[in-house]
Amino acid sequence: MSMVKTVGVCKTFHGSNGRPPLDVLIDVSLTVEQKEVICIIGPSGAGKSTYLRLLNRLETLDEGQIYIEDKLLFDCHKGINSVKMPHEERNETLLEVGMVFQRFNLFPHKTALENVMLAPVHVRKLPVEQARERAKGIMERMGLGDKFDTYPAKLSGGQQQRVAIARALAMEPRIMLFDEPTSSLDPELVGEVLSAMKELAASGMTMLVVSHEMGFAREVADRVVFMYEGKILEIAPPEIMFNNPIHDRTRQFLQSVL
Repeated sequence: MSMVKTVGVCKTFHGSNGRPPLDVLIDVSLTVEQKEVICIIGPSGAGKSTYLRLLNRLETLDEGQIYIEDKLLFDCHKGINSVKMPHEERNETLLEVGMVFQRFNLFPHKTALENVMLAPVHVRKLPVEQARERAKGIMERMGLGDKFDTYPAKLSGGQQQRVAIARALAMEPRIMLFDEPTSSLDPELVGEVLSAMKELAASGMTMLVVSHEMGFAREVADRVVFMYEGKILEIAPPEIMFNNPIHDRTRQFLQSVL
């Protein structure tokens, strides 16, 4: 069973103040298998983050199809979705997709534990005690067992991002999306977040990761996707992508970042 599949996905941002429309995604097709780790690389403005946001319904789809766990959720033409599905069923399927952002987006007035508990209680309708025990277990797994009662302002950036990962995992998703999760961190804090992500990948979680961390992509990814100007130019295992890419533009990008 494929966990994520997109076919011919297109997205255009329409300019304001007389600016022309911008085609952010152009005919993007990708299939992610169960337990596969896909790293998406490419220059800024390539459409990488927009692609993840479409999968999690944070952006609306203009054209193309999106499947989650082999279920067709969106089949859009000119922004109109032809898939007739109860709202609750579509939302239930989308809850299988967790997302971690560049910014941590933690509630500053709640402790780390309360941040992790919040969605399971209010979205999954989990009893509070059950949600608390689940949250504690995940935080311990993330190396945060001594931070239950700490507020975000007292946590380092790396700790805050690990709380954000724990918060997403508390919803028990089957697919995790990471949108440049280390880009807001000081360099010395990057390693602890990447370590948590490596552990997650080793546990068999299906992951799509947008990242500039080429070492992580080389070590952890099953396949690497290179995006440029809204298109997928190349998909390959990391040993091929980093050692013998096909496209000149891929080679230029890798030479500039490695």
